[in-house]
Amino acid sequence: MASSMMDSEVFLAFSTYATIVILKMMLMSPLTAYFRFTRKSFANSEDTAMAKSPELRKKMLVANPDVERVRRCHQNDLENIVPFVVIGLLYALTGPDLSSALLHFRVFVGSRLCHTVAYLLPLPQPSRALAWLVGMIVTFSMAYQVFRTAQL
Repeated sequence: MASSMMDSEVFLAFSTYATIVILKMMLMSPLTAYFRFTRKSFANSEDTAMAKSPELRKKMLVANPDVERVRRCHQNDLENIVPFVVIGLLYALTGPDLSSALLHFRVFVGSRLCHTVAYLLPLPQPSRALAWLVGMIVTFSMAYQVFRTAQL
């Protein structure tokens, strides 16, 4: 089973696209750190040790809107990419045809990239909401296919 799965074009495509979105999600952590350092906005008092005065330390503990925007984008990734990876794996195990699987995987990856751009720039709504919705529809579509194949 493992060998035949690893040889599957659908599984290889899933592995590629899942890796892309997981790496994208992981890159949000260094981006958050970058914004924390450049905006001098930290969540923990020990992170403000470089401040010269107690007043400056207090200012460094105030939430910054840019940092919070990156954090919310990262949180949204966690809420959407993790289910995609789990459901996408189950979907790949159902043996869908390659063209349908590629459509699902590519549309999801595109939607998450658009969502991130819309969140970080920020682009006017409904751009971010539409990008999120497209990704959610893809994940639900794969879940439906899993249920349909399982014939519960």
